[in-house]
Amino acid sequence: MAEKLRARDIMSGGVQCVGAHQSLFEAAKMMRDLDVGCLPICGDNNKLTGLITDRDIVVKCCAEGIDPATVQAGSLNAQVHWIDAEADATEVLTTMEEHQIKRLPVIDVQSGHRLVGMITEANLAKNLSDEQIAEFASRVYATARKSGQSQG
Repeated sequence: MAEKLRARDIMSGGVQCVGAHQSLFEAAKMMRDLDVGCLPICGDNNKLTGLITDRDIVVKCCAEGIDPATVQAGSLNAQVHWIDAEADATEVLTTMEEHQIKRLPVIDVQSGHRLVGMITEANLAKNLSDEQIAEFASRVYATARKSGQSQG
């Protein structure tokens, strides 16, 4: 089943970005209003520059006693992994497993590198076989526990 699916078939579309110059407070309000725990960060050229999670805001800002209204979302940019919208489902799983990530932005490379969607664990659960989901979970979560990493 997965071999026939492309990233664009698995993803949720209509993803909204928080601007790199918008505050973490604005990002948090967007997350609340959209009922999501993660937002892509887009630069001035409307291109993907990073991802920010609700956990990032809490741990890297609020827990440090910093006012989220004074911090730009772009300041929390870290390396971002993404997938071409035409990539097959196997490549999606491989990318998420290798980088131990639970959210993967989908970029339409043929149409100017536009952000067109996001693949989450929920998308995988809806589109992949039980065996594929179990394999994904064992690779992402077992390795994260062994290394003591937290995945937001």
